[in-house]
Amino acid sequence: MIAAERAQGDSEVAKPEVIVLGGGMIGVCTALQLRLRGAEVVLVDRRAPGLETSYGNAGIIQREAVEPYAFPRNLAAILKVARKGGVDVNYHFTALPRLAPQLARYWWSSAPRRYPRAVEAYARLIAHSIDEHAPLIERSGATALIQQRGWRQAFRNPALLERELEDAQRLERDFGVTHQALDADALASAEPALRERLAGAVHWTQPWTVRDPGALVEHYAELYQRLGGGLVEGDAATLRSENGGWRVDTVDGPIAAAQAVVALGPWSAQLTSQLGYRLPLFVKRGYHRHYSSDGPTLEMPLLDTDNGVMLAPMARGLRLTTGAEFAQLGAPSSPVQLIKAERIARRLLPLTTALEQTPWLGNRPCTPDMLPVIGPAPRHRGLWFHFGHAHQGFTLGPASGRLLAELILGEQPYLDPTPYKVERLL
Repeated sequence: MIAAERAQGDSEVAKPEVIVLGGGMIGVCTALQLRLRGAEVVLVDRRAPGLETSYGNAGIIQREAVEPYAFPRNLAAILKVARKGGVDVNYHFTALPRLAPQLARYWWSSAPRRYPRAVEAYARLIAHSIDEHAPLIERSGATALIQQRGWRQAFRNPALLERELEDAQRLERDFGVTHQALDADALASAEPALRERLAGAVHWTQPWTVRDPGALVEHYAELYQRLGGGLVEGDAATLRSENGGWRVDTVDGPIAAAQAVVALGPWSAQLTSQLGYRLPLFVKRGYHRHYSSDGPTLEMPLLDTDNGVMLAPMARGLRLTTGAEFAQLGAPSSPVQLIKAERIARRLLPLTTALEQTPWLGNRPCTPDMLPVIGPAPRHRGLWFHFGHAHQGFTLGPASGRLLAELILGEQPYLDPTPYKVERLL
């Protein structure tokens, strides 16, 4: 670890070139990609890497996820959400007045004539997700965490399955996303632990799955440190411009650098607002819990699409994850989705004991146009923004981190960064 020097007057012994704020998948991969390119980097967070949002997902590197989650345009779907009729979406009434402007822009960006532009930019990043993860997984020694067999999207309603299969064919034609179709018999044979007979499934064959998402982030952070990168506990809220560069307070004293990256996930809005940026950011909360089983479990992650219930085999047990909850950052836990999901999951599989006393709660950092923010801050020299990856921060960390690293270091970016500039949100 690069030790931060305590300031004595205005002098410091060592100055890293870049300070990266945030120890999730996005921040760790930003720091790692910079270090791989020879930059001197210090990664700063209040906790150890991989303990926040990056820990709590379904553990899928989603090569198939070329289309971001759009706001529902169908009236029946909107009414179902409004009355909290499903498991996949929940909201806090008290949060709606503050979230209304962002949700209105989200709805506007999801219009049929605008959404394809978001898909085009989103799919470009997703296309590189596995290719950028793969060398980091091998080099970090994380191969034992990975399975390269994909995941299954199951259906109860045959008509919904048929529509999804048609859509899967379109995605394969337009984006190179591959799949296999499973009817009811094929799904029952592939997943003999299922207690209920479902209509069938789409098996997305390209994604990789991870038995412990937080551990993968830890492996990346350890690789970053082995390469000479610094890791220190500090307070991102203390970031300030000083002497033409940037300075932040840590437990080892102040650290200064010419460049700084805000990669704080759902907490990015707080820091950027301190710096004078009014960005329409919001969070989608999610819950998970692990369960033991009395018998066999799933062969790979499975989504009960009709109910919005995801079940993923993990090192610790079977992880049950929920969809999206719209609430303010820091609002009290309200795991009603998880309670509903557990009832459905127990009909599907022989679950027994919940392995955590209280469910895990995380926050996904979202933008209203569904695209991440990757690039320079327009009003501050040497400041860079890297957040807003919503449901796909775990998937996109290495690909997105590479793009930002190339921009910071003045290299030719491997993708056109224009769609991800923050100016579109101002």
